[in-house]
Amino acid sequence: MKKALHHITRTAALLLATTSASWAAGEATNVIFFLGDGMGPTTVTASRIYKVGEAGQLTMESLRRTARIRTFSNDAQTTDSAPSMAAYMTGVKMNNEVISMSADTHAYNGTKPYLNGTDSACPASGNGQSVPTLLELAKAAGKSVGAVTTTRVTHATPAATFAHVCHRDAENTIAAQAVPGSGLFNPALGTGLDVLLGGGAKFFLPTTAGGKRSDGQDLTALLQKAGYQYVSTGTQLQAVNPASTTKLVGLFNKDHLNYELDRVKKQLDEPSLADMTEKAIKVLQNNGKGYFLMVEGGRIDHALHGTNAKRALEDTVAFDNAIARALSLVDLKNTLIVVTADHDHTMAFNGYAQRGTPILGKSTDIKASSVQGQPVLAQAADGKPYTTLVFGNGGGPRKAVRDDLTSVDTAADDYLQEVGIPLGSPGSETHGGGDVMLFAGGAGSNGFKGTMLNTKVFGRVKAAMGL
Repeated sequence: MKKALHHITRTAALLLATTSASWAAGEATNVIFFLGDGMGPTTVTASRIYKVGEAGQLTMESLRRTARIRTFSNDAQTTDSAPSMAAYMTGVKMNNEVISMSADTHAYNGTKPYLNGTDSACPASGNGQSVPTLLELAKAAGKSVGAVTTTRVTHATPAATFAHVCHRDAENTIAAQAVPGSGLFNPALGTGLDVLLGGGAKFFLPTTAGGKRSDGQDLTALLQKAGYQYVSTGTQLQAVNPASTTKLVGLFNKDHLNYELDRVKKQLDEPSLADMTEKAIKVLQNNGKGYFLMVEGGRIDHALHGTNAKRALEDTVAFDNAIARALSLVDLKNTLIVVTADHDHTMAFNGYAQRGTPILGKSTDIKASSVQGQPVLAQAADGKPYTTLVFGNGGGPRKAVRDDLTSVDTAADDYLQEVGIPLGSPGSETHGGGDVMLFAGGAGSNGFKGTMLNTKVFGRVKAAMGL
């Protein structure tokens, strides 16, 4: 019996060693880390139905390795985007609002954030220290690096890849950390980011040019002086020749980029996330040593905060299209693809609607529909119909009587789903604290499985790259 147990234990140890080696071998020359901001499991499911139906499959779901990710931050059950993305990028659990700093860093001095009128970030000493990010480690190894987003490039998720500040709202400081010659440039970036695409031009321009910088610096001019090709429209990005471009910055809006639904309907001259992803990959592929690229579908989160499910699903589909574009451009024998989210939201999928019911529509009563041979709307206790997608909380005052949705087009662009707990102001829906999903494929992907802390994802990616 003892011999059998010894054999089983030894076999398990060998299996563990083999499994560890399979993801620790440094087999990924390149990594593309996709982050759907706020893209919890319900958003993934609803987007699948919205795009391809119940039996369909999103591109992200075609990746072979999957895991469940725990997202709590150092000081909160429900994280915000700053420490959750920073956990992926640094392997460190930090406090809410903090960008890529040590766990002892405080975002607030009493009740006020560590900011002042000149947008300075952390105190010179006594409030934590910066911790290295995957992007910085890749740069130190001679690889090219980039960040692509549909938000401001200084927003929490992209900022966590290349900047270090006590509070995420220090966006003037975050912008300057990405720009060689700014005086606040982050030296851990070496020669700087190789690609940076998204919105947020206002934090790169002085107030005299319509921006938010009170220091008078025009960071777009400094970037061009440092050898970057600078573009500001989708048309200009399309014209960039990646074969002859080594440094590329694109800022396509003073604030966040428009939602995908509006970008398409209004025919705005902003690039899609897929187009930005393609251009970034082709520029970064010029480096034979490889690259690390972060791609964020950032406005999924914003639409969910606004309880506008349609725009959230449209942006999730656009995010999935960017993943498909990337897969068409890379070789998974040397490239690791990771797709995940930083946190969940309070959107819920409810009722017993018939299969084929539009996900943005009203829930149906499957029993009554079966009897009558046609869809029959399900009714709440007040005798009125309700939508399949609802939110646990969100903006707007509580109504004494629910709206009758019978004749309401709940699939309209601007329809806002009902909420359980009114929070009083538009855009106030909170993040959810539930676990999120991770999908991975390609070189070094074997280690992504089971239930993992978000900080452990850092170690898997780092090992896969051999850093």
